[in-house]
Amino acid sequence: MEDAGADFGYRGEQLGLPETGPNSLARPGRRLGALAVDWGLCVLIAYGLITDGYSSPATSNWALLVFLVMSLLTVGTIGFTPGKRLFGIRVLSLETGTVNPARAALRTVLLCLAVPALIWDRDGRGLHDKLARTVEVRI
Repeated sequence: MEDAGADFGYRGEQLGLPETGPNSLARPGRRLGALAVDWGLCVLIAYGLITDGYSSPATSNWALLVFLVMSLLTVGTIGFTPGKRLFGIRVLSLETGTVNPARAALRTVLLCLAVPALIWDRDGRGLHDKLARTVEVRI
């Protein structure tokens, strides 16, 4: 039996990522900050354009739809959302380095379900990233 206190190395080592600098695993604080910026942007768009300026419980549903569309379009083409770009993060495929639209769609749908994003592995990747075989790295 292995020692329970064994050193597992740094986060991202098992994925072949560097410990620091560009292409190292993005830390949770950066990722949550980027998500907050993206969600805020989507709420503003939903509030201003879709609900004609009045607040209702449906605003959050529209914001989720705007978030879904924005993530599909941006992550599936350029690899980052506006919030991720602001926080210096990019989404990469572990195999090819670029995220194709189908993989971005799977990742985005799972992210919108919220629960997969709340389940993390020891590297700090959410279940949505594990299932889509993607990783968020520093630019």
